[in-house]
Amino acid sequence: MLFLDLPFIERVKRLHRMGFGVEIWDWTQKNIDELIDTGAKFTSMTGYISGNLIDDVAIEKLLNSASLSIDIAKRLECPSLNLHGTGLSNTGLPVDPIEHVTGEMWLKAQETLVKLAKLGEQSKKVFTLENLNTQIDHPGTPFAKAEDTLALVRAVNSAGLKMNLDLYHAQIGEGNLIELIRRSHQYIGEIQVADVPGRKEPGSGEINYPAIARTLKEINYDGVVAMEGWASSDPIIALNAFRQAFT
Repeated sequence: MLFLDLPFIERVKRLHRMGFGVEIWDWTQKNIDELIDTGAKFTSMTGYISGNLIDDVAIEKLLNSASLSIDIAKRLECPSLNLHGTGLSNTGLPVDPIEHVTGEMWLKAQETLVKLAKLGEQSKKVFTLENLNTQIDHPGTPFAKAEDTLALVRAVNSAGLKMNLDLYHAQIGEGNLIELIRRSHQYIGEIQVADVPGRKEPGSGEINYPAIARTLKEINYDGVVAMEGWASSDPIIALNAFRQAFT
């Protein structure tokens, strides 16, 4: 989402030279050998190719692609593999949108996540279930709110499954971010940030990210904080603002 004028591999190299870790989305579209050769530290990657949490045929696809993703994560020495409530298209829209999530779907999703968590435990990797907003970016996505991901991760209760708590999405969908962090802290595997509105760097919008950083320090959070956002203008300025907000 940064240095968009450069080829992808050059973006990775630029971030690495600046001292940042790197996260990637669809690994099937990347040259893994080239990524390894950059020397970058990969902190998270997409943990599946297709499938969802609730349909038997799609679950099988999800589990199979999660196993393939683990193999790539091992090559990249990447500790975390990201998940969503359902598969997303290239535009971020759910492949199988759902307007109403039933109790049966909740139970099926928990059952599927138990299987994914076991894969994570066996491979010494962590799957992270990310919350999304349905108002702007991802309408029709099931299990989208942070409260939903928290409920599922808490129910599975495994070291192989944590929350990817995306504060940009949570601000749009739920708000009350500091209390959300405090309530979720033992289940958080990663924090993702961008400001609202616009999904740009901290300081460009309404979220008080220095206060968020203080809260993370108070709860002794020692995991990854990742900026999943665009630059308002210059990517270097945006990255410096991100770094300053959490220093």
